Amino acid sequence: MEQKGVISLGEAFVDFISIDKTNTKYQPLLGGATVNLVVGTSRLGIPAYYLCKLGTDEVSQFVEQEFKKERIDTSFSVHSLSKKICGVYVHINENGERYFHTYVNPTPDEVLSENELRKEVFDRAKIFYFGSGTLFHEKTKKTTERALRYAKDAGNVIAFDANLRLKRWESEAHCRQTVSAFLPHAQIVKLAEDELHFLTGTDSLDAGIDQLSKWRIPYLFITMGSKGACAVINGKQVFAPAPTVNAIDTTGAGDAFMSALLYCFHEKGLPTNLSQINEYLQFANKVGAAATTEIGALSVNFNKKS
Repeated sequence: MEQKGVISLGEAFVDFISIDKTNTKYQPLLGGATVNLVVGTSRLGIPAYYLCKLGTDEVSQFVEQEFKKERIDTSFSVHSLSKKICGVYVHINENGERYFHTYVNPTPDEVLSENELRKEVFDRAKIFYFGSGTLFHEKTKKTTERALRYAKDAGNVIAFDANLRLKRWESEAHCRQTVSAFLPHAQIVKLAEDELHFLTGTDSLDAGIDQLSKWRIPYLFITMGSKGACAVINGKQVFAPAPTVNAIDTTGAGDAFMSALLYCFHEKGLPTNLSQINEYLQFANKVGAAATTEIGALSVNFNKKS
């Protein structure tokens, strides 16, 4: 059986966006980096699987309905009667600007366990993707380790996007040590420029890349916002500038970039030369830039022609 599709392992979020200045009524939207990624790959036409733990209440039903609309397979996820979906509340201030107000996680220990993973999905898929959001919690860290074993056994291409959120970690040192330990497991690694500096203790792009060279990451990508992005393959760097757009909201731009990269790897294979890696970068930059032109990480329905 030909392996097709991308698996994303994570935790589903719902962003509750206030619809007026009273901050009493909200519009629910799917959220979270691993969710943004799997939606992005699905919109680009790749079979998509999401692995998480879901509840049975109205919020979980909303999440599943949204996944269904996006043609994302959640049949390998697990349901729990006590699970409550994490919520992020975004309010509007007197000037009409949105701002983060509250993060609510009523059931922090109700997560997908390693014994709830099903190897079958890894045998079906071509790429396995994960981020640091499953590494700060000991239970989900073990789940991630099991998933990596399944992915390697199945011959999946393994992709890692740091997406560091330091407030989730007990300390910066713990975050740096844990994330660094997982870098060698991935063939594709994406870091934002500030994440590169944080993990390597450097203050320049070249110095950071040099520090990461000890892990011999086959395909390393560094995003630099409006400046563009670079890739490192076989010790050689390729840079691609970002297209000029009217950026309104950069939320989810990195996830859109990664979705586009995984599309290229899925459809065109592992790049073997600098010209091909530059082609991948150019497309990822276009999709990432397109995601900034409207408010919300999933507002722009980009496609293969973005």
